[in-house]
Amino acid sequence: MDGLIVVHEDEALVVVDKPAGMLAVPGRGDDRADSIARRAVARWADALVVHRLDMATSGLMVLARGAASQRRLARAFERREVRKTYVAVVHGRVATAAGTIDLPLAADWPRRPRQRVDAVHGRPALTRWRTIGHACGPGGAPATRLELEPVTGRTHQLRVHLQAIGHPMVGDALYAEAVEGPSPAATRLLLHACALAFAHPMHGAPMRFGSAVPF
Repeated sequence: MDGLIVVHEDEALVVVDKPAGMLAVPGRGDDRADSIARRAVARWADALVVHRLDMATSGLMVLARGAASQRRLARAFERREVRKTYVAVVHGRVATAAGTIDLPLAADWPRRPRQRVDAVHGRPALTRWRTIGHACGPGGAPATRLELEPVTGRTHQLRVHLQAIGHPMVGDALYAEAVEGPSPAATRLLLHACALAFAHPMHGAPMRFGSAVPF
């Protein structure tokens, strides 16, 4: 078998649960050929990518079946008609119950593939967050579990936004290098796409999918 964890499939779309460490689409070079997209095409010849998850992120990813479905799903993402919910564990104790991060983002070209907050050249980026728990890691290092809703869909948006407010994600090799003091240990990025909600691209019925958080 291809190892795909299939949450839903029908004539218009497929929803899979991507493991952390797997590419959403093939990268450059033979060593980066394996991906959700490639495995999906091997099972469904008409499978097409609609959106992506970072390699380090786990969770729900939807693929279209056929060009018509891809166009409609892509339009729904562009119009912000798809509700995406994530859970993350971040460094430090977040003191408030909820908030919004509204910071424009742009590519950090000298340090690719990193992104950065850029008030001059950045594209608008909006993230809503809610505190859902606190914990302590090894050595008493404080950590907070957050529910995140990216209203926009910029590259590394959640990771950069949380770093920008002083709470980078636990296990983030790109954006958590400056954490001072004791830090919770993790063998992966603690970010998981746990819920997706959107209208079916063909008949419009509301679709909702969930995935248990693995950390």
